[in-house]
Amino acid sequence: MGRYLCFLYGVAAYVLFLATFCYTIGFTENLVVPKNINQGTEGPVGLAILVNVLLLGLFAVQHAIMARPWFKQRWTKIVPQPIERSTFVLATCIAFGLLFWFWRPMLTPVWQVEHSVARPAMFALSFAGYGLVLYASFLIDHFDLFGLRQVFMHMRSRMVEHGKFVTPTLYKFVRNPLMLGFLIAFWATPNMTQGHLLFVSVTTAYVFFGVWLEERDLLRALGEDYRRYRARTPMLVPLPRFGQAEGVTSQVEER
Repeated sequence: MGRYLCFLYGVAAYVLFLATFCYTIGFTENLVVPKNINQGTEGPVGLAILVNVLLLGLFAVQHAIMARPWFKQRWTKIVPQPIERSTFVLATCIAFGLLFWFWRPMLTPVWQVEHSVARPAMFALSFAGYGLVLYASFLIDHFDLFGLRQVFMHMRSRMVEHGKFVTPTLYKFVRNPLMLGFLIAFWATPNMTQGHLLFVSVTTAYVFFGVWLEERDLLRALGEDYRRYRARTPMLVPLPRFGQAEGVTSQVEER
């Protein structure tokens, strides 16, 4: 019975992730959702900056700490190993939910694109960024990344095998296509307000910090193989490369 409860817990966390991901699209694109990034009564700018930075910081701290190997080692003494990843996903969704609910709008325009071609093109580029996020996640084992594989294997009383060191498609050209997708999605907006600019600026800073933390852990875990891969493959921008990348593990994404 415990195995089935773990499985249901993992499924619930995954469903919540899907809902949060869809809400994020609506939140940043100002579409459909009850409250988006530019919706609400504008208050004092200083207070809005403080609240919004604290909300973004809550996500950054949760995400950075819970993804670290030293934390997982201690955390799994409390939380069963099969649901560790699902619990991480659940905590991330809660952090995003708090951000959506308490976000303070800052509505002063930074840029406003009204051109009949450029405006839909920017929306299309933003949605392409979200598509890149999903595509990149499936390249490295989407269901492992969001905890479903772990609870499914546990329900069947089977061990989860570690991923091999490979470079699937996009990972031959850039080490972090998933993060690149988020940056494209967040920056490519025809309606950039001060609030949206704060959101993408802090998020971008965290992407670089988070990638640094992740790659530090990967170097410790994979050694020279990952060092060579990192040396030959750009981090975020797929610039021309010299030589062939050695590989990236299908289990490396910690987000």
